[in-house]
Amino acid sequence: MKRIAILGSTGSIGTQALEVIRANPEQFTLEVITAHSNADLLVQQALEFRPNTVVIAREDLYEQVQQALQHENIKVYAGANALCAVVEMGTVDMVLTAMVGYAGLQPTIRAIRAGKQIALANKETLVVAGQLITELARAHGVNIYPVDSEHSAIFQCLAGEFHNPIEKIILTASGGPFRGHTARELALVTKTQALKHPNWDMGAKITIDSASLMNKGLEVIEAKWLFGLRNDQIEVVVHPQSIIHSLVQFEDGSIKAQLGLPDMKLPIQYALGYPQRLKSDFPRFSFLDYPQLTFEQPDLDTFGNLQLAFRAMEQGGNMPCILNAANEVAVAAFLRDEVGFLQMSEVIESCMTKVTYIANPSFEDYVDTDREARTRAAELISK
Repeated sequence: MKRIAILGSTGSIGTQALEVIRANPEQFTLEVITAHSNADLLVQQALEFRPNTVVIAREDLYEQVQQALQHENIKVYAGANALCAVVEMGTVDMVLTAMVGYAGLQPTIRAIRAGKQIALANKETLVVAGQLITELARAHGVNIYPVDSEHSAIFQCLAGEFHNPIEKIILTASGGPFRGHTARELALVTKTQALKHPNWDMGAKITIDSASLMNKGLEVIEAKWLFGLRNDQIEVVVHPQSIIHSLVQFEDGSIKAQLGLPDMKLPIQYALGYPQRLKSDFPRFSFLDYPQLTFEQPDLDTFGNLQLAFRAMEQGGNMPCILNAANEVAVAAFLRDEVGFLQMSEVIESCMTKVTYIANPSFEDYVDTDREARTRAAELISK
């Protein structure tokens, strides 16, 4: 019985993870769930799964959650410090980090230092501080199991191949809702259009990132650290059907791919249950339903965010942290209708030019960089 803590249980990944736990009561028990502000859903989840502890990040919502659970044998806490403290609980074996954005970094660090195994859905943790996180995980004997479908695919392809050197990996991208659009067409894109992903059902921030191809850029940086790759060992190919989730090419030229219908519950279950493949009733893929699987090069000129991510990875240091912070601010502004679709890339590129670059950052440097980049991005947006 594996005891699980879910950071971000009310989001897209968190709710699907609870579906996996609900379907496998003999495999998993839920110890901790947390949410940022969705107090109502957090309470519903707590009443169903009866975890040891719940945390609401927004302290002004503590009383609402506490009163709703006051007659239950469930501990209730609030605030960022509580988020970090609960991952260290002795009753937790694995922490699923399903929070969105930079906010997931500090709790993940605390969980690693406490020796907890990590199921990583918060790609920003490795984007912002990949070297720090991977070195910390090695030092504490902690495994990081990828939950992103692409990185899960690579991890699955590497099963039994860990002693065989990788020549390269190929991350697949759906291309999002605007594949094939020109820059002129993208300039007119609305929030409503951008939130309609053709294949995946995700939260708003990740959906916008997917539409701009920034999500794929973040995944490129994440893959570098997860699998110990050189920058030139990572490629991106657009695969509109989202059936092949990624591929690994070995030094003999052979390529392995992982296929399946686009359903995040499969990589979530694989990460939580590893090394077992747990039986599931997920829909099965049939080649006859997809007689054509197609591939094309990403348009880096039109979708500049992916190019910016490759550039940030090449520069290293705190540049990916700058990229991530500026992107989070730009996406939030786009969702508030304060900037246009293409302006997001302009804000990010400007921050990468203007924010202080540090070649060998410490954790404190990442904190300062994140703050500086957010301030700069907000100033650019307000002009």
